[in-house]
Amino acid sequence: MSQHPASKPLRWSLLAAPVAGVMVLAGCSGGGGDADGTDGATADGFSLMVAQANDADDFYAQMAAAYTEETGTEIEVIPYPSDAYNTQVTTQFQAGNAADVAILSPGTGQPISVITLADAGFLEPLDDTSAGLIPEGTESLYEVDGEVYGQPTSLSPVGFVYNPAAAEEVGVDEFPATFDDLLKACTTAKDGGKSFTALAGSVSFNTGLLAQIISATRVYEETPDWNEQRAAGDVTFADSGWRQALEDIVAMNEGGCFQDGAAGGTFDSITNGIGGGTSLSAAVPGSAATSINAGAGLETNIQAFPPAEGQGDYMLASANYAWAINAAAEDGAKASAQEFLDWVAEPEQAQQYADLSGAVPITGVSADTLLPVYQPVAELLESGAYTGLPNSTWPNPAVYDALGVGVQGLLTGQTTVDSVLEEMDAAWDQ
Repeated sequence: MSQHPASKPLRWSLLAAPVAGVMVLAGCSGGGGDADGTDGATADGFSLMVAQANDADDFYAQMAAAYTEETGTEIEVIPYPSDAYNTQVTTQFQAGNAADVAILSPGTGQPISVITLADAGFLEPLDDTSAGLIPEGTESLYEVDGEVYGQPTSLSPVGFVYNPAAAEEVGVDEFPATFDDLLKACTTAKDGGKSFTALAGSVSFNTGLLAQIISATRVYEETPDWNEQRAAGDVTFADSGWRQALEDIVAMNEGGCFQDGAAGGTFDSITNGIGGGTSLSAAVPGSAATSINAGAGLETNIQAFPPAEGQGDYMLASANYAWAINAAAEDGAKASAQEFLDWVAEPEQAQQYADLSGAVPITGVSADTLLPVYQPVAELLESGAYTGLPNSTWPNPAVYDALGVGVQGLLTGQTTVDSVLEEMDAAWDQ
């Protein structure tokens, strides 16, 4: 797997849904058949827009460069800052000047979701190879009227990135097995001059992600089809395990689990907290652990949030990102883009992408091919004891907005658990 020297910044593109971007030509070597084994005619190139937090966040560009070297097809990689990516994607699709290929989110829960943009007529149907990568039971996140519009990139476990060395410094010998143990560990960490977890409290995406991570055991371990039940009107946020998930965040806040000033925290708070050893953990996608380890010389790993009494171990892991082709692209670019998607779907490239991005190959979960950071949750991943990101099938982005902003209000004391749950239910039903 490619490694970045410690002097490079950490990669955080997967912390936020993605200011103007810099154009990067990935693999400009191009070439004819004598050099690359093609028939001498280079296929039409295409453009690819991606979220990129910093220069080290370049795994899309690395895959594009590898494809160019093998085929001669040039790919123009257009990166946008992660916190501006949603706006760039939606604005450019609506204006008719989006890139030929874009990285989107499956489902309907975000502005850049596959189904949302496909329903609006912005996306091109994909072929059977793309359809073959969709995890069983998640077809509705990629399909409209029997056509597939997104190809999942990889499986992304989501939990707590955990630094065992920093934990041992304050007397926390292992990651807590229960929620009660976690609250005790928070006190131990605080007494030792650290926080148990770092939180970007001013960023609603991160506060919402924390709540989703906790919901794995509080909601979905017992009721995996909770979202379907909510869609049918059989359950509500206010009268379900979501209440316990939010109450647990309040308990963590009151118990000193977060860093000082967590309500105003940014992604730098997470970077500095984990990288500097002042926080033991952070609620982030698992791929961040690989970036931390490479960038800061640490040995962090991924842990599932501990269950409360009477609950079993469970976690989040899903195909959180998808390749999609712009319906407005030129025919030649569409054909070339589909050939590229077929190429990244091959097992060798799927493994390469997973290693570069710090994820799990979309072609299958096996402890033998998991990166070391995922070993603490390997049994959960292999046994299927996980669910996808809950918001991927929520009916509109307003539900997740209500969650993320609501958790921010819980941190500052400006709202209550009841109010957050009521706003989430109202957003779902709007």
